[in-house]
Amino acid sequence: MNLDDLIGQSGEWLRGSGPESDIVISSRVRLARNLARFPFLTRTNDEQRDEIHVSIKSALDHAGLVENGHCYVDLDQASDELTSRFLLERHLISRELANGTGGRGVLFNRSEMLAVMVNEEDHLRIQAIRAGFQVEDAHKDIARLDERLDATLEFAFSERFGYLTACPTNVGTGMRASVMLHLPALVFTKQIDKVFASVTKINLAVRGFYGEGTQASGDFFQISNQITLGIAEKEIMGLLDRVVPRIVAYEREVREHLLRKDRIRLEDRVWRALGTLQAARSINSEETMNLLSAVRLGVNCGLLDDVNISTVNELFILTQPAHLQRLKRRELDAGERDATRAEFIRRHLDL
Repeated sequence: MNLDDLIGQSGEWLRGSGPESDIVISSRVRLARNLARFPFLTRTNDEQRDEIHVSIKSALDHAGLVENGHCYVDLDQASDELTSRFLLERHLISRELANGTGGRGVLFNRSEMLAVMVNEEDHLRIQAIRAGFQVEDAHKDIARLDERLDATLEFAFSERFGYLTACPTNVGTGMRASVMLHLPALVFTKQIDKVFASVTKINLAVRGFYGEGTQASGDFFQISNQITLGIAEKEIMGLLDRVVPRIVAYEREVREHLLRKDRIRLEDRVWRALGTLQAARSINSEETMNLLSAVRLGVNCGLLDDVNISTVNELFILTQPAHLQRLKRRELDAGERDATRAEFIRRHLDL
């Protein structure tokens, strides 16, 4: 498998399936790990970074992952910056890894539900993603992979503190569990701040579409744990299991209220968004995300019968700048990207 196989399609987690998939886009569990015999990346030189990279890639190969339907991208050897941006847009790597230097890479499977980042902030960042609200299943996926790698690699671990990480906020389990939610009704009615205020009081963080350090886009929000030290993995998942259904119920309640009490305004927003997307000849990323959000809301509220939800989900990713340029197989300036994006959307929403 190579990167060209991914053009024009999305990962399994974006297919619009899974529990509560009208609101919960995906569930992700990420583990941070470091090799015991090396310093953290902030204290390594280029030679050590390369050695870490080689050691981990060898372990991945030993575990049968590199050749078994998986793809490994050596980002230090990648021919251009576009490759990193493309992987970032697909949520396969982080901004930290995309902007890094030296020996580093990422391994992922064909479904894009498992990924292993090498030499990100930590030596290893392992992630599992599931469609819909499936935090426990994502945790089972990642636990199996963690055990396979632990059999080959010696991780930095303290009996007192747990797994040792470059950033103190990850020490302990090294685990971040997150759920990506689509909350357009709460944003539309300006009630989203109530949700933010509530979740931050119980040590949950709210982030944007691409996680840490990003702003909300298209009414997407990631809710994740902030504490990893002194709390068990089951407790982290339990917290999300208690909180996420309440947010989902709140969003559904507001959607139902809009359909009953403010239907014309809701329909106007949805149909204007669809009409613009079907007619536009030039459109930027931000406007695309906002309009697709309204269309997705319309589909899930039963206002649009002829639009496929998986198509809408995929357009959030496939219309990003690096995807459009990889599709055209050349660099595009902003104007060319906006025109290409508009044409791509019209083709996929041609009802």
